[in-house]
Amino acid sequence: MSSKKKPQATTTLAVANQKGGVAKTTSVASIGAALAELGHRVLLIDLDPQACLTFSLGIDPEDLELSVHQVLTKGLSPAEVILETEDGVHLLPATIELARAEADLLTRTGREHVLRGVLEDLKESGEVFDWILLDCPPSLGVLTVAALTAADGVLVPLQCETLSHRGVGQLLDTVHDVRRFTNRDLEVWGVLPTLYDGRTTHARTVLETISETYDLEVVEPPIPKTIKFAEAPAAGRSILATSRSSKGAAAYREVAANLVRRAAR
Repeated sequence: MSSKKKPQATTTLAVANQKGGVAKTTSVASIGAALAELGHRVLLIDLDPQACLTFSLGIDPEDLELSVHQVLTKGLSPAEVILETEDGVHLLPATIELARAEADLLTRTGREHVLRGVLEDLKESGEVFDWILLDCPPSLGVLTVAALTAADGVLVPLQCETLSHRGVGQLLDTVHDVRRFTNRDLEVWGVLPTLYDGRTTHARTVLETISETYDLEVVEPPIPKTIKFAEAPAAGRSILATSRSSKGAAAYREVAANLVRRAAR
């Protein structure tokens, strides 16, 4: 088998952690914008009923008639719902309706494969993306399992605090089950340290412990704790647009470049 990458290969990355408040959505928006800056065609999929990703990219979920909910539960073509954003990424948005999707999908046969099917339909319709990033809800329910089933890899954003990594074991158990039953090719790309305060020994120790405890790669560099992140969603743009030269923006650009190298491996 040739080691050359197939032309137009899409890398689908699920960004997941069932614990909230770990900068998961910020990471999806910022990595997506950084990949777009590098010239990649990027699709972000908001799978969280709170629709934070949709909102943070300048789209009010309450103004939307159609969202990823109809795509997953009613078979609507994703091409009809995808929006372009000012950050240069495409978005399959969410609305609060998505909260019903868990219940709608629970009784459905093959529900784990529903998102994978959507992505295949998208490709067949001629919409090809270099990267698809899946912003998973903060739970290990149907939508997260569907995202892991559709993904090539999973990235786990993790706040560098003792308590925040207690859920990592559960997430890895879910990944293990998904590998066994619905997606044997799923790889854990590693943990992305977020809200990192390098001045504290505590944050550095937590980081070292995580990689040892779970035998996971740490995706570099850690994302620093900065108020700039709080300002970005209010402006409806990613931090790469609102604070181009900030440490946070620089860190996400470097993470994106490292992910591109990882995808080429």
